Amino acid sequence: PVVIVHTTMHGAVLNSKGFAKFGLKDGMATPPGGVIVRKPGTQDLQGLVMEAAYLPVVSNLPGTTPATEVEAARKGQMIYAAAGITTAQDGATHAPQVAQLQRIARQGGLFIDVVAYPFVTDVKTVLADNPAPTWGRYEQRLKIGGCKLTVDGSPQAKTAWFTTPYLTGGPNGEKDWKGNPVMPPPEMHDAIKLCYDNHLQMLLHGNGDAAIDFLIEAHVKAAGADPTRDRRTVGIHSQFIRPDQLVKYKEYHIVPALFTLHTYFFYDTHVLNRGPQQAGAISPIKTAMEMGMRPTNHTDYAVTPIDQMLMLWSAVNRISRKGVLNGADQRLTPYQGLQAMTINAAYQYGEQQNKGSIEVGKLADLVVLSANPLTVPPMQIKDIKIVETIKEGKTIYAAP
Repeated sequence: PVVIVHTTMHGAVLNSKGFAKFGLKDGMATPPGGVIVRKPGTQDLQGLVMEAAYLPVVSNLPGTTPATEVEAARKGQMIYAAAGITTAQDGATHAPQVAQLQRIARQGGLFIDVVAYPFVTDVKTVLADNPAPTWGRYEQRLKIGGCKLTVDGSPQAKTAWFTTPYLTGGPNGEKDWKGNPVMPPPEMHDAIKLCYDNHLQMLLHGNGDAAIDFLIEAHVKAAGADPTRDRRTVGIHSQFIRPDQLVKYKEYHIVPALFTLHTYFFYDTHVLNRGPQQAGAISPIKTAMEMGMRPTNHTDYAVTPIDQMLMLWSAVNRISRKGVLNGADQRLTPYQGLQAMTINAAYQYGEQQNKGSIEVGKLADLVVLSANPLTVPPMQIKDIKIVETIKEGKTIYAAP
């Protein structure tokens, strides 16, 4: 059996033995929110499955074993440490992975801080072993941060959910294709209410503007009489957020977690799928800052490389792979770009009191760079190297 996972982590291509292993069969119905590509003129599986149709695969992929998991975790953390990162997120964590991270933590296997967000399908299972009051605090460098819900897919894979059609049709040749939600909306409403009722932070992945409409509507519905209370709810990606939706984010204290690397890696694809006007408006991070919000920036590794200097470069320059300047009015200063990666990220996690800036009384989580991103020419920011990464005063990575 062979499974080739798409770089977005939203789908995969399988061979026939792979389909058999995960219970996917010719003629099967496409689940709500899923995409199954068929052989032309038939209901036979061709190879590609995405979103809800991919969930039975991703939740059962083989992983590390108790005998190898601590060493695997060490290697994984070194990828982050070498990139200058001292706090990492595991988004959409399934219950077995939560248990695995806890085993690793109990054995002293974590040397950076890891924040796990159980996927909504697994929240009840995780709550059974980890009551809600225990969430939101570190135990041996592991914190269960809250809940994760994926409302839609990715715009480059044409599974993001929009109010207007894609210019290039759907992933299976569909006409008038607008994408769709990953799960039935009633199930998503119930999941958000469960997390809000347990006073848990909610991370809501939404890329297309229809997904963001739903995200806002669902927040208001679940919040009841007090939708403007700061629950530190996060709108993950929020790529194609409209100006009116940004206003709602501010009103409801939803943190926009943006993704400026799309302006480099995927802008040219977005132009084809969505047109130059929408493509140039992705990740409106400067507008969010000017509105008084605290937007963050991320790589969504492994969707894009875990390269913090490249991420900063993309926020400052907004140049595509073909060299096209896009969204010039959303370019940040290097200092603003650093804020989105540090102090604003600490705020998103509710950890701004001890992380995110170099101040007396905060943790000595530091990175030494080969050059000053505030003074080098902006186009050279991506060439800056990580020299040393320090976690609470201890060096955890030093460049060769």
